[in-house]
Amino acid sequence: MEKKNNLERVIYVWVCGPVDGTAMYARHIPVAVFSLALVIKGQSMVGVVLDPFTNSLYTAIKGKGAYKNGEKIMVNDYALEDMKTVCHYDLWVGADYNISKVLQELETKTYFIGLGSIIRACMCVASGDFSLAIFPGTKHKNCDIAAVKVIVEEAGGTVTDFFGNEQRYDESINGAVISNGKVHKEVIETIKRYLKKF
Repeated sequence: MEKKNNLERVIYVWVCGPVDGTAMYARHIPVAVFSLALVIKGQSMVGVVLDPFTNSLYTAIKGKGAYKNGEKIMVNDYALEDMKTVCHYDLWVGADYNISKVLQELETKTYFIGLGSIIRACMCVASGDFSLAIFPGTKHKNCDIAAVKVIVEEAGGTVTDFFGNEQRYDESINGAVISNGKVHKEVIETIKRYLKKF
């Protein structure tokens, strides 16, 4: 334990997302994954994501690269306007951030789908199939992005909060933008035009 502002904070935390894509899973649609991250002092250092429906295991250790079933993976380098680009969004009633106007602007440049699992969509970013995922989750939603952070970044991508800032993954988050890195600045600038920080 370390002391910070007279509060004790745990240095090592396991952050688990036991079933991401529960709505899909409950309807027998095979889009759901398990994730686990080791977070040290707020930073994701080890990430594991298992997709049991495709027998895909995504893994990463900070500084050691990202892998799918033992094979190295990398993000793509597509711009938003590239015809090959596919992007993901999560949107639900009651989310702290309403990203509908952000999506309306970005949809003039690129193709968006809602896959049904943010973590699965982020593994598509890590492996180069998608270029971007936007996630408006905040309270208790670190479990959805903790493993994603290290896997996507070890694959060469970028993961920040909604405003381009780094954040801790042992506590609630401030949304997440997960990208191939190339489109990140453009997406953050678009978000800033429509949304305000809490």
